[in-house]
Formats: sequence, C-alpha cells, structure tokens
Amino acid sequence: MVSSHPRARLRPPSGLRGHGLFLRPWDPESAADAETWLRGITDPEFRRWNTPLRPVTDLAGARESLRARAAQTADGAGVSFHVADADSGTALGHIGVTEIRPVLRCGRVGYWVLPEARGRGVATRALLLAAEWALTDGGLHRLELEHAVGHTASCRIAERCGFLPEGTLRGAMFAAGRHDAYRDAHLHARLATDAVPPGP
Repeated sequence: MVSSHPRARLRPPSGLRGHGLFLRPWDPESAADAETWLRGITDPEFRRWNTPLRPVTDLAGARESLRARAAQTADGAGVSFHVADADSGTALGHIGVTEIRPVLRCGRVGYWVLPEARGRGVATRALLLAAEWALTDGGLHRLELEHAVGHTASCRIAERCGFLPEGTLRGAMFAAGRHDAYRDAHLHARLATDAVPPGP
C-alpha cells in the first residue's frame, strides 16, 4: 500500500535574502568557500560545542567536506548555506538544514558564525531566514535544533527564533574533542503550524 501522505522534497534555492543576509549553497570548488569553511569548523569556540566525526584540518579536507554536503543536497538529504552580508558579500558563517526524514517531513538545523562576525545577531537572523524557507517552500513540517547543555547562547537563539524547548536528550552528543564520551543535549523544535516569530 502506498502512503498518501505528502513527502518533503527539499529543493534548495539558488539564494535566500532577508534580515540583511544572503544565504546561498556552498561551492566546493571555490577556494574562498573552502577557506571560510576551514576557518569556521576549526575555530576553538566551534570545537568547544561540536565534535565532528571526521575532523577537518586542511583545505583539502575542507573541500571534501563541502563536496559531501553538496552530495547530500543532490540526494535531497539536506542543504547547507554559506551566510554572507547582503550588502558587502562578506562571509559570516554557515547554516544547514540536514538529516531530512521525508515521510515525517522533518529535518534538523545547525549553524556557526565566524569569530569576527559574532555579537551582531548573525545566527538569529540566519536561523529566522532558513527556518522560514524550510517550513514553507522547503516543505518541512518540523524543524529540530539540538545543542549541548550549557550552550546558553544557542538556547537563547533557538527560543528567539520560535524553537520551543522540548527536553533534555541524555548522552546525545560527543563530549568536546572526544569520540569515547558523551554529553547531554537540549532539543528545541519549530513546526510549520507555529506562529512566525517577529524579525530581529
């Protein structure tokens, strides 16, 4: 029996504009994109809260990581956006909608901001923009956001963007810099039927 429920068919846009930002897909063949990606995911503050399964340490690894992201987009499993200032084009960070579960129309969002761009509401503005797209044109019903317990900045950003707290996930993330130890995470989520939060 074939299900009649609609499935999410994530078709990434060529770009999203709003809240003073421009979001576009990363280009694995761009030297500038590879350099930005490398700086972002090797930043000590990023590594404090995130432990990649396969750490990236050089530009070659950054390009491979971006190619893997592009393959996920081609498969409909997610989309990763380069976040830039809408006027100057200056790179600011990253936001991605990944781990798409088409039948449930559910995905997960994650982001990071370059050190020099912090304190300017970049993550909040990018999350508002990406979530609005994912929950409308992106076809998702539910968007989840997970962060390590203790990451109060991410907690505030999530709530500011309409992602309601849903509880604590025990041992759901790797501990900082380790693959043999775990830490708890807070789960937030926003539904397509939730009220749209006000802009920044």
